[in-house]
Amino acid sequence: MQPISRRTLLKWMAAGIPAMAAPHLLRANILNRKTNFSPDIAPGPFQPTRESLQQYEVPEWFRNAKFGIWAHWGPQSAPEYGDWYARNMYIQGSDQYQYHVKTYGHPSRFGFKDIIPTWKADRFDADYLVGLYKKAGARYFMSMGVHHDNFDLWHSTYNRWNAVQMGPRKDIVGLFRQAALKHDLKFAVSDHLWISYKWFSTSHGSDLSGPEAGLPYDGQNPEYWDLYHDISSVHTHLSWDETGIPESWKAHWFKRIKDLIDQYQPDLLYCDGPIPFEDWGLAIVAHLYNSNFQRNDSREVTAVYTSKRPEDSLVGTCVLDVERGVVDTIWPRPWQTDTCIGHWHYDVRAKYKTPKMIIDMLVDIVSRNGNLMLNFPLPNSGMLDDRELAILEAITAWMQVNGEAIYDTRPWKIFGYGPNSQPVKGNSFNERNRPALTAEDIRFTTKGKSLYVFFMGWPENQQLHIAPLGREHELSPGRIAHVRLLGYDAQITWIQQPDALVVQLPSSAPSELANALEVKLS
Repeated sequence: MQPISRRTLLKWMAAGIPAMAAPHLLRANILNRKTNFSPDIAPGPFQPTRESLQQYEVPEWFRNAKFGIWAHWGPQSAPEYGDWYARNMYIQGSDQYQYHVKTYGHPSRFGFKDIIPTWKADRFDADYLVGLYKKAGARYFMSMGVHHDNFDLWHSTYNRWNAVQMGPRKDIVGLFRQAALKHDLKFAVSDHLWISYKWFSTSHGSDLSGPEAGLPYDGQNPEYWDLYHDISSVHTHLSWDETGIPESWKAHWFKRIKDLIDQYQPDLLYCDGPIPFEDWGLAIVAHLYNSNFQRNDSREVTAVYTSKRPEDSLVGTCVLDVERGVVDTIWPRPWQTDTCIGHWHYDVRAKYKTPKMIIDMLVDIVSRNGNLMLNFPLPNSGMLDDRELAILEAITAWMQVNGEAIYDTRPWKIFGYGPNSQPVKGNSFNERNRPALTAEDIRFTTKGKSLYVFFMGWPENQQLHIAPLGREHELSPGRIAHVRLLGYDAQITWIQQPDALVVQLPSSAPSELANALEVKLS
């Protein structure tokens, strides 16, 4: 995944509240661009322009789904040594370079092209995995499509470096799609390709010191430039923008991602960045929507495209995705967090998020009108490790009790309150800076005449005082008819006072994680 700098954050994600405060300014800056670009896209209601794409409406399935699971997997998972392996193995002195030299040999002789055959996927069972994810409460599943390593996980029409012809020799995207359809999950696929042209520049370098100094890495061999790119004009320092990327690469990216859409018809296409390359990227978004419109007998568009630039979402083009972070308010349109239980690509050294951290994040995100897309990285074999299976079991148990307060819900007047509800600097990559939630932290969701109240820990005195639900509070929902503790069969004692709803809880909690009340309104 992309490591966005503070400068880039300020430029792309400027964020949150200021962007929301002046959507008319965003329209003036983004929509008023003219082009004579005429790409080959499916006919339909959308043209590849910002003006046309602002007609887009987020489909109900995405608003209701709330929870998705992602398999961030590929040949970079083969060493089981963390994310961005294919880039970092060519950076002398990096942790992954040192591991690579020790395990496989020098990258002038054993490069990433030689890692690809070691990706075996010999225990991979898409049906089993997606079945587990469905049981754990996922309503949509996402397969890796192509990462920055330029390796397609489908039977690619335009790239010989693909999982059908090399590595596991399996159509990973196709098998995952088949399993998602069987288990009645919406199917998503991820695109990280656009930046590959610059990202892979390290493969064209050489050691700067030591006995192998000056010996070219294998990326300099023209025989493999369809993997490593012909990047003689690009500086080896990675800047996360489009400078130095030739039009030929943009056109090639368009063909590859269009091929992915046409073959696998995803319900959601995730982009690891903003909509790339302006005209070419807008053409991909329009093609996704139009081809989906045709499959729906020209009745509606149910496809989703995600971008990490808030402006794209706020003017209506697509859905906002926030990597490893949470927005600080109720976002005006449905949005998504993508994060991981550990590292993006499998790493045997990784520490994983606890079930509490995951559930707290899910509840917090849903209360702000968002969805959580959670990655469980697969090892080389394609089978989850024991720690991952234990986390899935904990999520499964929690969802079976509390899922009704998550799925099909909408945000309330406020997302919640409590000591850990204050804004955290930035949106993307802010999860490490967000404090742990406690019994004093409250989150709300709504569905029909039910208001759900999550409390993120069990109060020591078994009593809750929920101020916004008091009869005379400015946010009061009106008269309360009934209060129920999810996962607890007996009735609980409660009273709606002028200043708060007061609830007496039982001595033990239904869940060791967050618990929820259903508040029925008159």
